[in-house]
Amino acid sequence: MSPANSASPNTQSAVRAVARRLAAAGVDTSGLDARLIVMHATGMTHVELLREPERILSPGEAETVSRCAGRRAAREPLARILGHWNFFGLEFSLSAETLVPRPETEMVVEAGIELLAGVHAPLIADAGTGSGCILLALLHALPQASGTGTDQSAVAVDTARKNARALGLDGRARFATTNWLDGINGVFDLVVSNPPYVMSGDIAGLEPEVRLHDPPAALDGGRDGFDAYRILIPQAAERLKPGGWLVMETGSGQHNMVTSLLQDVGLVNIGTGRDMAGHERIIQAQKP
Repeated sequence: MSPANSASPNTQSAVRAVARRLAAAGVDTSGLDARLIVMHATGMTHVELLREPERILSPGEAETVSRCAGRRAAREPLARILGHWNFFGLEFSLSAETLVPRPETEMVVEAGIELLAGVHAPLIADAGTGSGCILLALLHALPQASGTGTDQSAVAVDTARKNARALGLDGRARFATTNWLDGINGVFDLVVSNPPYVMSGDIAGLEPEVRLHDPPAALDGGRDGFDAYRILIPQAAERLKPGGWLVMETGSGQHNMVTSLLQDVGLVNIGTGRDMAGHERIIQAQKP
C-alpha cells in the first residue's frame, strides 16, 4: 500500500467503522446501512463489496462515506441520503415531499395484482401517489394496465412523472396535482391509496427518521387519524366500476372505523391483510 493510500480505509474497515458509528447513534439497521453507504460511495455492488474487502477507498470515496455516515447518525433516513429507494423490485427517486416507500406498502400492490387478475386492460387510480411507487409497481406488473396518480403536492407529482419516465411507464401513467380524486374523470377497476393515518397528536412521538424528514401532509391524518379516509372513500365509491375494488393501507387499530366508513358508502366484500408483525395493514372493499 502506498503512503498516499495508507490514510484511507479499505471497504471492510469502512463498513465496520460506519456500522459502529450508526449503532452508537441508535440506528437499528446499522450493519445494512453501513454496507449501503459504502456501496453508494464506491459504486460497488453487494457482491463486489464481499469479493473485495481490501479495496482501498479513494480520498473522495472516503469523504462521501464520512459525510453520509454523519447524516445517517443524525437519523436522516438512508433513502433521503441516497435519493432513491427500492420498492417492489423497482428503483424510485424521492423528493422532500414524497414518503420513503415502505415494505408494508407493497401489500397494496400485491392485493391489487390479485384483484385485477383476469381484468382486461384495467384502469387504476392512485390517490396520494407521492413518488408514484404503488401505481408504477402495478403498471410494471400488469402490462395491459394504465392509470392515474394524484397528489396535492406539485413536487410529488413531478417526482412521480420522472419515475414513470425512468421506468419506461410514462406511456401508461398520467399524473395530476389535485386533492385525492377531485376533478378526476372516468371510472376505474381499482383505486389504491396509502393515505396519511397518523393521529396529529402522535406525530411528535414518531421516530426521528419519520417525524423530521417525511412530509407532514403525508403523515397527518387529523385528530383521530381518519380525515383522509372520510374524503377518499366516498370519492372512490363514486369512481369505481361495478365490481371494482378499493385497496388502502391503514394504521394499527383502524380496521373497525375504516370498515364502517366503507359500509356507509355501500362497499362490500370487505377484507384485510396483516403485515409481518400481525397488524391489519391493508383493507379492501368492492363496489357491488
